[in-house]
Amino acid sequence: MARVAFIGLGNMGGGMAANLAKAGHDVRAYDLVPEALQKAEAAGCLAAPSAGEAVKGAEAVVTMLPAGRHVETVYADQLFPNADPGTVLIDCSTIDVATARRVAEAAQAKGLLAVDAPVSGGIAAANAGSLTFMVGGTDQAFDLAEPYLAAMGKAVIHAGASGAGQAAKICNNMLLGAEMIATCEAFALAEKLGLDLQKFYDIASVSSGQSWSMTSYCPVPGVGPETPADRDYQGGFAAGLMLKDLRLAMEAAASVHADTPMGKRAAQLYEAFVEAGNAATDFSGIIRTLK
Repeated sequence: MARVAFIGLGNMGGGMAANLAKAGHDVRAYDLVPEALQKAEAAGCLAAPSAGEAVKGAEAVVTMLPAGRHVETVYADQLFPNADPGTVLIDCSTIDVATARRVAEAAQAKGLLAVDAPVSGGIAAANAGSLTFMVGGTDQAFDLAEPYLAAMGKAVIHAGASGAGQAAKICNNMLLGAEMIATCEAFALAEKLGLDLQKFYDIASVSSGQSWSMTSYCPVPGVGPETPADRDYQGGFAAGLMLKDLRLAMEAAASVHADTPMGKRAAQLYEAFVEAGNAATDFSGIIRTLK
């Protein structure tokens, strides 16, 4: 087992760090929020007084931070001055492709290896150790990072060179955002046409309209498996985070002159939903605006 630094113990990072500790790793954890550090300690991690101190002596460093600017700052100010040569840096944040590539190049110049490894699965999967990781980086960096990622997830897929993990994540979540809106529209229409929503689910879930948004994350309370819809749209994947990912997708699309009309419309609808005070509401709660 190895010494691992984990920086960023929020809703996702806390469960991920706990699973690394559960796998037997010596996890040195750091977060700006004292309560997050206390939870990490209770889960078997050792609290570090700073990110830089957490990194010292670590064989791997995992970061789970809000945005690209945070990743770049933490790498430059805390990781690069303190990480031993050959350390693998694993950024699980969802950030823009350009920043992911830039920090990987900077890490290489410092004698470090880096991968971008954003996740899919949400808070429940982070806690359960069943996340999917889409990874960008060299073959050597991926081989070093893969055992740590495997301790936190059910699937670890090498998507390509640096930035490819972020590219895969934003394309996936653009698809998810548009798909969820379409699923909500279908249920709202079915209800107005007088269909029993359980009957509609029974039909569509085994027909050509089937999707993950319907059968695994149904936006209607009491239909399908338990989802945030059954908890008044609390928990799960916050609409504010979906909007962040859709904005990243739109920025990426503009940078390569890609036409993404459905993604653009999804971003507009989630922007309105978030601005109406629903940033913390699960993203499936957008069905309320369509009924």
